[in-house]
Amino acid sequence: MSGRQGGKAKPLKAPKKDKKELDDEDKEFKEKQKKEAAERKALAEQATKKGPLGGGGIKKSGKK
Repeated sequence: MSGRQGGKAKPLKAPKKDKKELDDEDKEFKEKQKKEAAERKALAEQATKKGPLGGGGIKKSGKK
């Protein structure tokens, strides 16, 4: 009986992907994405500082 017959087989390792060269368009696109993400994060922080909007709670009608 050989040593490794039963049980789960190990998955094969995938070959490493070569890093591709980024051209100017790719660099600009990634830079634009980073800038937009930073702007969104800043807006989210600003929105959390102000607190809840409208805070009126449950509105009741004038009738009884």
